[in-house]
Amino acid sequence: MSVNTDRHESAAARYFEAWNATEPQALAKAVAAAWTADGGYTDPLADVTGHEQIAAVITAAHAQFPGFVFRPLGVVDGHHDTARFAWELVNEADGSAPVAGFDVVTLTEDGRIQKVFGFLDRLPVTA
Repeated sequence: MSVNTDRHESAAARYFEAWNATEPQALAKAVAAAWTADGGYTDPLADVTGHEQIAAVITAAHAQFPGFVFRPLGVVDGHHDTARFAWELVNEADGSAPVAGFDVVTLTEDGRIQKVFGFLDRLPVTA
């Protein structure tokens, strides 16, 4: 049973704002707004802690996929201090979405992310 709240949706919105920030100062500000100082991010490709390392993972994703944005898929599902949501990485030029997944996040009382556990459902085919 989901008891999704504005707190869960706000956390997800800040998360996507961070992932879509490309300018270094905007990225640093967005990461600080979304995560606690000791917050973490773990997926099959990364396991990092702290704002600088999280920003580095986001910067690397933008370098690998220039011109792409992260967009939510569906609604945020949450209860207590945990939320989950699906997303896709969309090419702004042609609308293709070669990467998709979902994330589970834990939140602190102030609604910032303490930890992200990311799962990749779709990856581009490489030659």
